[in-house]
Amino acid sequence: MLCGCDEAGRGPVIGPMVVAVVCGDQEIMRKIGVRDSKKLTQFRRENLNRLILEKAESVNVKIVSEKEIDDATKRNELNLLEAKVMASMFVKGNSYIVDCPDVNEARFAELLSRMTGIDDIISRHKADVNFPMVSAASIVAKVRREEEINKIKEEIGEFGSGYPSDSRTIDFLRTYFSVNKKFPPHVRQSWKTLDRINSTLSDY
Repeated sequence: MLCGCDEAGRGPVIGPMVVAVVCGDQEIMRKIGVRDSKKLTQFRRENLNRLILEKAESVNVKIVSEKEIDDATKRNELNLLEAKVMASMFVKGNSYIVDCPDVNEARFAELLSRMTGIDDIISRHKADVNFPMVSAASIVAKVRREEEINKIKEEIGEFGSGYPSDSRTIDFLRTYFSVNKKFPPHVRQSWKTLDRINSTLSDY
């Protein structure tokens, strides 16, 4: 069976990373209109997510916590962490296409093969754009991450997307730190974004 694998939330300073594996008929995924989740509106993503869950043979999702990400980042092993999570979701007998986080596509595929004993693994940059099954995994991961982010917002307040490039996120973190003298829960402490915020606040 053919499976696609992708993550959502590798780069944000707030919240977990979500990894999804979707298995089934790639032609069915193509027909229902899956595409890279980043190119879809939230409404379209959620509708496609429902269709994917209905049409796929299997869907598997794992949440990678901020602490796991911090620990791996401090060891410069974020790609290794992602590979370990993916490998834990793979089943022998299936074929896999993964969206490659490594600069070296072949190296990442080889790493996954060593971890799983599965030879039929394709690792490609922009696989979420070029392979419908990976696009489906991208959508499932993105929708699940949005659900997790909404839970966090209920706990700590509105902070935008959670990405360092989002001014709403930076303003939220700066204000929270100014008031509480610490960053909120669910923040990735290893991100250099926090150091930059600290340095700007120490100037005042």
